[in-house]
This record gives sequence, structure tokens and C-alpha cells, in this order.
Amino acid sequence: MTKYVVTGGKRISGEIILSGAKNAGFKALIATLLGETPSLICRLGLISEIDFAKEVITSLGGSVVAQADPHCLVVDPTGLKSYSVPYEIGSKSRSVTMYVGPLLKKFGKAVLPTPGGDPISTRPIDRHIDGLTALGAKVEFREGAYHVEATYGLIGTTFRFKKNTHTGTEMLLMCAVWAKGETILENAAAEPEVDDLITLLNSMGARIMRLDSRTIRIVGVEKLRGVTHAVMLDRIEAATFACMALATKGDVTVVGADPLVLTSFLEAVNEAGGRWEKVANGIRFWFEKPLKPTQITAALYPRFMTDWQPVWTAMMTQAEGVSTVHETVYERRFAHIEDLTKMGGKFEFFNPEVTDPEAIYNFNLEDDKPENKHAVRIFGPAKLSGQEIEINDIRRGATILLAGMTAAGKTAISDPKDQIKRGYEDLVGRLKQLGASIDVEVSI
Repeated sequence: MTKYVVTGGKRISGEIILSGAKNAGFKALIATLLGETPSLICRLGLISEIDFAKEVITSLGGSVVAQADPHCLVVDPTGLKSYSVPYEIGSKSRSVTMYVGPLLKKFGKAVLPTPGGDPISTRPIDRHIDGLTALGAKVEFREGAYHVEATYGLIGTTFRFKKNTHTGTEMLLMCAVWAKGETILENAAAEPEVDDLITLLNSMGARIMRLDSRTIRIVGVEKLRGVTHAVMLDRIEAATFACMALATKGDVTVVGADPLVLTSFLEAVNEAGGRWEKVANGIRFWFEKPLKPTQITAALYPRFMTDWQPVWTAMMTQAEGVSTVHETVYERRFAHIEDLTKMGGKFEFFNPEVTDPEAIYNFNLEDDKPENKHAVRIFGPAKLSGQEIEINDIRRGATILLAGMTAAGKTAISDPKDQIKRGYEDLVGRLKQLGASIDVEVSI
């Protein structure tokens, strides 16, 4: 178990270099399994989510070889010999369904454990199953695993997601690229990470085109080849460092940050009275005057990202006035509020009046519960004080690190499953370079 001890009150400043996007890197590794020759994938974050993908690929018979630059890996799919993702590895990550396309292409069948990952919602995969069925696959859940068969291949079709799904869109892309004929995906995900995958697949020989922001046309091809690809930089990291700079009254240049994929975040920074400017190597964020309250709705791209919501909420505890956050992507993503309350934050949960919940909320309404609240008021500024906190998901970990950096005294953050390392490369080391005071304790 890793424990982080944060001493608050330190203003951070300097330059920080973004890592490759977590939500693009491990999926790029999986996509290489569709090729008939090896691929070189670069700019990967040194995170455990990448390690999980390496373990799965190796267990299936593929080869993953590190290069002189540890952020680059060569994946050789030619030795694939198993169509079953091991439970003990696959269940660590929510990416498990992503393997179905390569395995069906190679073997005509796949066995997948139930997806794992952060416990931030129900994370249903019914939308994935509906899409696979539409392409002609047979899916059964038995003996604790999903058994998928497409003995005679997949057939292109027009499929409309009932509700948006980022991972489901990417999973179907990796099936449709080799399915016979043409596939049209409607109400598909529009996130930049999806486009990064499309860029990779097209370079491998796929024929994929966005007809509009949420409609994707795929013409199946018989063969895909190995290529060299560098994944996009992490926009979640960019927002994390920006919030930490503003919350600590600091001044940080996020090297590699791209305003084009941060538009809604930058608009929120403007609303809060934070300062930012585009510079030659990225975006500079700095504190100039007390932060103002904001009203944020976490929603699908291009709106404010749900993965930005927890760290933004912690930052808003330092704003002067009452802020609100309305979460529409997941039915329960406010676990961090309990931690922030323990540290002295003042909050009030509520459910906003919405005219059409089915249209507003991206989660399945049947998974919701009466006790779930989908919005919170944040009363600031709050004088946070250090406490002992245990975290169980990536963004919650970054959120409490931010809170600890603004709090009085010491905050001890226990991370029993090393969730922070799943999504951030050496987060503590990089924060210390900016002036944060964080000690790391590891116990076995």
C-alpha cells in the first residue's frame, strides 16, 4: 500500500510536462492486436493501466517489448494463441471488452471477465453487448465471464447507441474495421481519445470517417498492418495541474496542453477568475485574485468532462461564494465529497429539476437509486485541515492530493490499490518539482 503525506500551504510554480493520455494509451496497445505485423506505440504514460494491458497481451500470446525510451513499446500480435482474457488480470481494468474485436478476428470467439476499474458507478456494458449483437456476434454470460462468438465473422450494420458510451464506441470500432461491409455508428462518442484511436486504425489500413460529430462510418477491410503511432497527451492531467496551480495560488505552465481539447475547461477557468494564456509550449495557468464561484455541469464532450469534476470541486472549496456541480454522466460520482467534508469543506447535495431525465443523464436510469444525489453546492472559501483519508479511485486520489496541498497541517492519503498510479505517471514526483511538499510511504 502507498501512503502520501501532504504538508499544505505550499504554492506550486514552474513547468510540468504532460504524459500520454491514459484513456488513449492502453487502447492503442489493444488495437495493435488487429495488425498482422508489429506496431510501435509511443508517448505512453508510465502507469499501471499500461502495465495491465501489457500483462493481458502477453497472457494471450502476444509480445510486448520495451524500447530505449520507456514510453515506447513494440507490440507483436503474431503469436496470439489464446482467446480468453485471464480473470485475475482483466478484472483489474474496465478495458476488458476492448479485446473482443482482435480476439473475434483471430479466433472467432472470446472469453472476457467482468470489467473492473474505478468504483465510481455501475458502469453497465449493455450498450457494448447490444452493439456486438447488432454486428452478428452471440454473447452469453456464464461461469462468471462473457462468452462471445462470431464463428463466421461479423457483418456491418447501422447501430445506434441508446446512450453515449466512450469505451463502447471504441470497442465497436475495433470490430467494425474488419467486419464485412459497411457499419454506421450513430450517437457515437465524440471524445478526442476516440479520434486518436481512429487515427491509429486508419494508419493501419482501416477506413473510418466521422460523418458528423456523433456519426461514424466504417468500411470493413480484410487486413490491417502494424504502424508507428504516438498517443495524444492527457487532457485530464492538464486540468488536474491547472486546478492545483489555481487552488494553491500558484503559477504553472502545463507543457503540451492543447486549448482545442480543453475548451470547456478553459471557459470554466475564466468564469472562476483564474488566469491562463497560450504559450509556445503549452498553457500557463496562474492565480491572480480570489476565485469566484462557478456553476458547472459535467457532461459529454465537448462539455465539461466528468473526470475534471472531482478536482474542480476541491478547487471550488477555495472560491468566495457558492458554487454548484451537476454530474450527468455517472449516477454516483461524489464519493470525494465525504473526504472533503472530513477536511472541513461545506457542501449540500441536491437533485436539480430536469424536464427530461432520460435525455439529460447518460447513465441508465434503472441503475439510479433514490438516495443518489446528482448535484452539490460548494460553500467557499473553506479552511481545510489535514486528515487521514483512504481513496479508491484515480481522480479521487488526485482530488485529495489537491485538497491536502491547500489544507492546514498534514494530510495522510492511503491508496491501498495504488489507484493514483493507474492514471498518473509519477504524479507526486512531478508535483514535488513544482514545490509541493509530499512524502511517500510504501508498505507491503
